Amino acid sequence: MFWRVALSIAFAQLANRRRQTLVSVLGVSLGVGFFIATSSIMSGSEQDFTQRLVDNAPHITIKDEFRHPATQPVFVTYPQGAISLLRTKPREYLRGIKNYGAKVEELTQRPGVIAEAALTGQVIVRYANKDVSASVAGIDPDKEKFLTQVESDMLEGSLDRLRTTADGIVIGSGMSEKLGLKMDDLATVVTPSGLVKRMKIVGIFHAGNLLLDEGQTYVLLKNAQVLLDKPFIANQIRIKIPNPDDAETFAASLENRWGYRSESWQEVNRDLLGLFIIRNAITYSIVSAIMIVAAFGIFNIISTVVMEKRRDIAIMMSMGFRGFDIQAIFLIQGVLVGILGMLLGWTIGLGLLELVSMVKFTVPGMTKQQGFVLDRSFRPYAIGGTFALVSAVAAAWYPARKAAQVKPVDIIRGAA
Repeated sequence: MFWRVALSIAFAQLANRRRQTLVSVLGVSLGVGFFIATSSIMSGSEQDFTQRLVDNAPHITIKDEFRHPATQPVFVTYPQGAISLLRTKPREYLRGIKNYGAKVEELTQRPGVIAEAALTGQVIVRYANKDVSASVAGIDPDKEKFLTQVESDMLEGSLDRLRTTADGIVIGSGMSEKLGLKMDDLATVVTPSGLVKRMKIVGIFHAGNLLLDEGQTYVLLKNAQVLLDKPFIANQIRIKIPNPDDAETFAASLENRWGYRSESWQEVNRDLLGLFIIRNAITYSIVSAIMIVAAFGIFNIISTVVMEKRRDIAIMMSMGFRGFDIQAIFLIQGVLVGILGMLLGWTIGLGLLELVSMVKFTVPGMTKQQGFVLDRSFRPYAIGGTFALVSAVAAAWYPARKAAQVKPVDIIRGAA
């Protein structure tokens, strides 16, 4: 019974100040709406970027190098000695991952793990008196389909043709346009050692990334070993695991076991992923400021009602209302403004998302027009709505508490 009376009193007091109530509701709703729009854009772009990293590259790459140089024997023998070793020359060793075939075989025995030995290097692709510097990757076509998105990005041909065509090579669409290369054309590939080889175009892919489309090529592993004059050598083992989030732990265990530098996709892109944290902090700070301004509007309207209704409050308390009851009435007003602002803010946020989804733009380094990738989940709505209710109740709490402290005897005597 009390809550029905309290709700009717709260509604009546808000209705008596329609203009201020409307301004407060609009303030909250705009804060919620902009929070939903910005949060959906930021979260969507972060998820899309992370997904691209996960899909377009191996989760873990083992390289034929070591994270830390080997400790000199003299420092091992005398770890606490005051020793200085000058003019040391690093020991030269044959680059490549030792016994890579057995390592790949062992990794593929693990459930859900895909592993591939690869050899990468630099070459020059020449055609019709034009040269383009490119990276070449010697791969296993059957496994590359699962490690990257190259096969799904193919415009013409396929990775499988690398197996069925002698000296086949797959190039990007940017390189194809630069050199005028078409399917089945013969391009001249020149290596740093001076080897010149004619190779047939068996596939053209379009990744949408300028660096890949103009500067990445794929050949069979054995052809890369011939091109780069590194027979029976692989300088990378590329791995994909069932859960990409476990890549750092998995890479650390492989590095501890075999010693070779093992880089997870998180380590390679740590700087870029760190930017998302800073960007989100800035975004949420700006939107929070909007919500705080809206909260002051709620604080203002309820404080004004308390000041104007002091006599009514005194009469209510003399009729049997307790301080807690009075406080609850004004807190209900804050909750009502918060709920109305939340619902209207959800509508505004949904409308803003529909407008943003129609925006198209060109990103430097990308060959296609892009649009905003939006997070369409309920999460931004839930966070924005919760923030609106919390800020509304927080803004109403102090004036409601002051209303509960009104002494009816003093007010009535003063009025008399």
